[in-house]
Amino acid sequence: MAILVIMSLTLCLTLIDIAAKSYVEGYMKRGEERTFGGGKVILRKEYNKGMCLNLLENEPEFVKVSSTVVAMLLTIYQLITLMRKKHFLKKAGLSLMTAGAWSNIFDRWIRGYVIDYVGFRTKWKKITEITYNLGDFFILGGSILMVLSSLFHVKKRKN
Repeated sequence: MAILVIMSLTLCLTLIDIAAKSYVEGYMKRGEERTFGGGKVILRKEYNKGMCLNLLENEPEFVKVSSTVVAMLLTIYQLITLMRKKHFLKKAGLSLMTAGAWSNIFDRWIRGYVIDYVGFRTKWKKITEITYNLGDFFILGGSILMVLSSLFHVKKRKN
């Protein structure tokens, strides 16, 4: 039963990000900005044909295929982990990471690019120029949970 709940959560998070990207794609012009949170949060529409920070943007086919392979391996690892008892942080982390990965892969295969739409106004211009999507935050949050899971697991073994 828990496996279905976590897989449903993964699917829901994936669809939420795809829906947000579709909204931005349909209702905003590229480069348009809207601010929230006293101007600290920026909603804007940007396209990314590469990986993080447009890495390998001139190799979109390689990015598409390699990220799909990684997402498939991540999904297999998630399913194997879901069959184990305990490991809640690891399961939650894998759910977030898998959702973010599949959301970005959907964009790469359907649109040919990933839609990024969230930025933050900071005192550093380069950081302010970076644009993310929910999938990116899911991957980051999942990675943090995975690290925490590893730290707690190692700590328990030593006792």
